[in-house]
Amino acid sequence: MDWTSGGFQGEPDDRPSRDSKTGADVSFSPSGKAWGGRFEMATDRRVELFTESISFDHRLYRQDIRGSIAHVEMLARVGLVTDDERGRIVTALEEIEQEIAQGRFPFSIEKEDIHMHIESALIAKLGDAGRKIHTARSRNDQVATDFKMWVRDALDRVEAGILTLQRAMILKGWHWRDAVMPGYTHLQRAQPVIAAHALLAYVEKLERDQGRLRDARKRLNECPLGAAALAGTSLPIDRRGVAEALGFDRITANSLDAASDRDFALEAVFGLATLSLHLSGWAEEWVLWSGGEFGFLKLPDALCTGSSIMPQKKNPDVLELIRGKSARVVGALTTLMVLVKGLPLAYNRDLQEDKQPVFDAFDTVESILAVAAPLVEGAELNRERILRDLEDGFLDATTLMEHLIARGAPQRSAHETVGRLVAECERRGLRRLSDLDPALFAQIDPRLDAETPKLLGVAQAVKAFRSEGSTAPDLVETQLRRWADRLQLTLE
Repeated sequence: MDWTSGGFQGEPDDRPSRDSKTGADVSFSPSGKAWGGRFEMATDRRVELFTESISFDHRLYRQDIRGSIAHVEMLARVGLVTDDERGRIVTALEEIEQEIAQGRFPFSIEKEDIHMHIESALIAKLGDAGRKIHTARSRNDQVATDFKMWVRDALDRVEAGILTLQRAMILKGWHWRDAVMPGYTHLQRAQPVIAAHALLAYVEKLERDQGRLRDARKRLNECPLGAAALAGTSLPIDRRGVAEALGFDRITANSLDAASDRDFALEAVFGLATLSLHLSGWAEEWVLWSGGEFGFLKLPDALCTGSSIMPQKKNPDVLELIRGKSARVVGALTTLMVLVKGLPLAYNRDLQEDKQPVFDAFDTVESILAVAAPLVEGAELNRERILRDLEDGFLDATTLMEHLIARGAPQRSAHETVGRLVAECERRGLRRLSDLDPALFAQIDPRLDAETPKLLGVAQAVKAFRSEGSTAPDLVETQLRRWADRLQLTLE
């Protein structure tokens, strides 16, 4: 069983000795007596196994050390530690960070989480000076601060990934700006669209996702450090100075709220879930487009797989996994929502379970974004296949209806007239409105004359669009140029 998923079984020696994400040494040493002076008996081994979180929260080590350095520098400013102690603590913390990063730091279940590991290592190096690091803070505000900083860093990585995908879509859209393809509703051919227009639709969705995640980042950027366990501290600390040193915009206003708040995790993962649903929809569409029944899209060989038994197969496994992995992100959101439902104020141990779903949601989305942009860059339209059947399916029917409306016909009447023409085509085995006898148009409606057939066909239908945001060729090109300027791209 993967120990990073939590709830592992067996002895610590059964677990891997190095974490795949951080490269940290995650081997475990034997347990010992419980932390602190309150207890007379050693913690039961089963409790240690059940309550430990070091198997996953070791990923917070950089944030924990950054927070501890800012905290001790503040303690020195207000006179709670000496300048000499501050210097020694900062140096030791930096050494510990290097040890973890280089895989030379031993982890043990006894110390249960990353915060106790770092503090105990500091004490081992410095003695009483190390014991002063926890002055005027609790693990409650410490973990909330570390977790916020981790989420903030992860949001920045996701933002970069979204921008990379948007840029890939705009560059590909520029090459597809002259390609017309069927647009669908209910998976039925509906109206013609410029291929680039479809990519622009996903760029817009990604921009809304970006906006949600940026909003989440703004709201989370309040520093909880100094809220202590739940009520604050009587010691003369400088919360605002710590917040500024750690890149927070402000401090949390209420200590009870600061210790219990996980809104930032919920909001971030909601943004990731929405993003993953958009990416799943895009993946589904491209799975269809690349299949033999559509045949619109050629996917890059390097991002597809073959079949173990059918030598002709080229499977869109990456796209299918993008679609499938979105379920994990939605599941993470559900886990978090159920986790915090009904919790009273201040810290409750339930909140230890908040990190795994958040880590997994970010890991999943980052892995999707890492392959999505190369997929877009390497994809090519099968223009010949698209053109072969492009005129079939009456994609110009709505254009003809709007031509009648422009000549004074009520919308419902125009809709009925064109519907009769389509039915007549089907009755005669014709696949296009332009295949009808031109005289028939005037017989059905006098507003349709001998010139009507000149309005028909996909090319004419696309040229007829004029509303803002439509698939009109000049408007699509304008949008591509606008996005290129926004994303600092050069169109060739």
